[in-house]
Amino acid sequence: MEVSVALLLELGVILIALTVLGSAARRFALSPIPLYLLAGLALGNGGIAPVPAAGEFVSTGASIGVVLLLLTLGLEFSIGEFGASMRRHLPSAWVDLVLNATPGAIAGWLLGLNAVGILAMAGITFISSSGVIARLLNDLRRLGNRETPAVLSVLVLEDFAMAAYLPVLAVLAAGGTWWQALLWMSVALAALGSAFAASYRWGHHVGRLISHPDDEQLLLRILGLTLIVAAVAEHLHASAAVGAFLVGLTLTGETADRARAVLTPLRDLFAAVFFVAIGLSVDPKDLLPMLPVALVLAAVTALTKVATGAYAARRDGVARPGRLRAGTALIARGEFSLVIIGLAGTTVAAIAPVATPYVFILATVGPVLTRFAK
Repeated sequence: MEVSVALLLELGVILIALTVLGSAARRFALSPIPLYLLAGLALGNGGIAPVPAAGEFVSTGASIGVVLLLLTLGLEFSIGEFGASMRRHLPSAWVDLVLNATPGAIAGWLLGLNAVGILAMAGITFISSSGVIARLLNDLRRLGNRETPAVLSVLVLEDFAMAAYLPVLAVLAAGGTWWQALLWMSVALAALGSAFAASYRWGHHVGRLISHPDDEQLLLRILGLTLIVAAVAEHLHASAAVGAFLVGLTLTGETADRARAVLTPLRDLFAAVFFVAIGLSVDPKDLLPMLPVALVLAAVTALTKVATGAYAARRDGVARPGRLRAGTALIARGEFSLVIIGLAGTTVAAIAPVATPYVFILATVGPVLTRFAK
């Protein structure tokens, strides 16, 4: 088998760069996420040191990184407790939708976009980044905080909303009718609801089937199941992240403890690749033309996300400092917003110039604000 010298060299450069940046971030007790994003920007097309040979590997690794981040996050909770938390936070989901989709829709209208463009902008400002936030909560050691279940409930309910939203946007952006869009939305919601119900009802059997005394076998079984479930969820436009999170929720007790131990190094590697991939997907020159508009929109929707998180945390009886931590944790946008840009950008060219810098600003600034939230 022929080995690509360029691929190996570029991957080595990326990993060394991440090592230096990660060490610098840890020295000052910061999350390395913003630095990883900036590294990706510098290494992408239009950056100071492009890595074209490693692009395909980084893109594939990014998908695996999101899956592993949400899988390990799900391992921290039981499906019964989390199901109860989600039911309690249905009002939070409505507050989230109104507060955060509205600014995007208004921005799309002011920019003169058509109905598909306005719908896309609403989704871009609505959806937080599950991948960024999952890593951020782990970096800041807040998984055990009282406000964290509220944050995760909001994230998962957002992903459920994406199961309805993405099929509609994809069909309309491709020139389909509203009836076709509603049909695919119904299929996706029914499949995701069935998967969640099955996991809630019979998920405890999964742990017994997956469990094995050998760590290698345990790792292979968990990864195999998770990737299959994530692929099915993604095919239904429901989000691979939700599928992986559901798998994590079904594993409890000793199986969950051992799963965390064997998955953590792999998760950390591919999570770093995921953040680099966000930066690689952005050309620096695309950030400049509509930067003032993106900054205003980012400021408005950062405040509306803080209000959303504070409301959700208050429903759990969390004190004021925890409400602020919950709100700032939800600020970051990332992979889902970039997917929406990709879906709608081919038919509404005016979206990418404002949405791309908007996503990059919040993906970078969000973790910093979360770190210093008291």
